[in-house]
Amino acid sequence: MNIKFVFLSMLLASQVSLFAQELITPEKAVSLALENNYGIKLVNTDVEVAKNNANILNSGYLPTLTGNAGATYNRDNTEAEFADGRVTVLNGAESSRYNASVDLNYTLFDGLGRSYNYKQLKETQKLTELQARETIENTILQLFTIYYNVAERTENTNAILQTLAISKERLTRAKYQFDYGQNTKLGVLNAEVDINNDSISLMNSEQQLRNSKRDLNLVLGNTLKETFRIDTKIEFKTLYDKAALLEKAKANNINLLQVDKSITINTLGVKSEKSAYLPTVGLIGSYGWNKNNNNAASFIATSTNTGLSGGLNLRWNLFDGGTAITRVKNAKINLEAQNIQKEQLRVTLERDFNNAWDDYQNKLEIYRLQEHNINTAENNFNRTQEKFKLGQVNSIEFRQAQLNLLNAELNRNQAKYSVKVSELQLLQISGEILTISF
Repeated sequence: MNIKFVFLSMLLASQVSLFAQELITPEKAVSLALENNYGIKLVNTDVEVAKNNANILNSGYLPTLTGNAGATYNRDNTEAEFADGRVTVLNGAESSRYNASVDLNYTLFDGLGRSYNYKQLKETQKLTELQARETIENTILQLFTIYYNVAERTENTNAILQTLAISKERLTRAKYQFDYGQNTKLGVLNAEVDINNDSISLMNSEQQLRNSKRDLNLVLGNTLKETFRIDTKIEFKTLYDKAALLEKAKANNINLLQVDKSITINTLGVKSEKSAYLPTVGLIGSYGWNKNNNNAASFIATSTNTGLSGGLNLRWNLFDGGTAITRVKNAKINLEAQNIQKEQLRVTLERDFNNAWDDYQNKLEIYRLQEHNINTAENNFNRTQEKFKLGQVNSIEFRQAQLNLLNAELNRNQAKYSVKVSELQLLQISGEILTISF
């Protein structure tokens, strides 16, 4: 029986609906994650809040306008004695007062604190956007770590399926040989044991594949159907200039960009705290209406007033017990701490970059060696298989060659996708992971 025919038959039987399944390419996976990943959705809401906070409506630059209105009703018992000796007694005398006004309050100058606070809000919005970018970068890296794990398990399952096909073909041959007296029952039993072991390996591999697909679907916001397949073809972007990539890391690394933005915010914070040393000048204005309905004991029965008023006020906190001085000192200390953190990040970044570069180059070389091992293992297996058919090697030697080939394929698969994940980690450190085409 032709082993290739057996393998193809098993492969078609186990994946009868393969082409009916949705194909998830790297590009489509990225698109789905950006649109549906829960972490990205949440961080986008933070960006919207930051945009609202940085709006002119939250700046303190606009005046406040307040409307006020009131009404008072009195019912009094009044005894009034006039200068000429007359006495008037009023029981249940009614009076009422009504008022309405529109009041304006506007800060003309507050020591520039308002200006610095508004600039801080703008920079905080940019910092929030950088934090959102960091979340997206981490999500993309997480996505492809799982994506290539699915790819690896898919190829592992196919390799084990091929191994099982070979074992089944060997069992068929062993039964024929036993039936015609060319072999003992032991050959049949050994083949059956190997089939059972291969079947168990296949079951475990398929379960691991299902679990990995669920993990991938979770990162994609649970948007995929229960059955889908992914593209296992990958390309390595090996033409990297280490020095140029390191410079990109120093300029575009998301952690460095965030600490730079924090330094800008803290610099503005120091200036904002210093604004407490200067006076505040405000403008006030009001337009009001008042009406009084007096009781009979009053000389004026009814009076109505309308008018416009305005003015300036000055407030200068000459000494607040040292609170403002303390806030300025602490703001300067926070700024100094941010600069120290930036220097620490620079050193850490260079170390992480060099580690990632070496890890990538090392895994790339391992993958090349594993590819060479595949060729060696295939040649060894093919020769052993021919000798096994001729009776020149026993079943144990054949099985060992078969397992050597399987292990070589599994190791090659692991090495291949490890290279790709390592490459993405290097690009993330360099701030380039969102700029590449997948």
